[in-house]
Amino acid sequence: MSSVSQPNERDDGLEAAVDQAIAACDGDLRAAVRALIVANNFLESEVAGLKKAVSPAYTRGRFRSYTG
Repeated sequence: MSSVSQPNERDDGLEAAVDQAIAACDGDLRAAVRALIVANNFLESEVAGLKKAVSPAYTRGRFRSYTG
């Protein structure tokens, strides 16, 4: 049994994203990793800011969200 996993449809999108990230950095793998870390740090700071903006009462479940 091979230790290499068989590609599936979900991996195709991931592999394409990896190729795109590397291509955006002109094939420089270190630059691609650096760019992804910077992007991840940015997104983490955005999430932290959004968590601060959400009402504590809403997160405790005192208010129900509008369902239309």
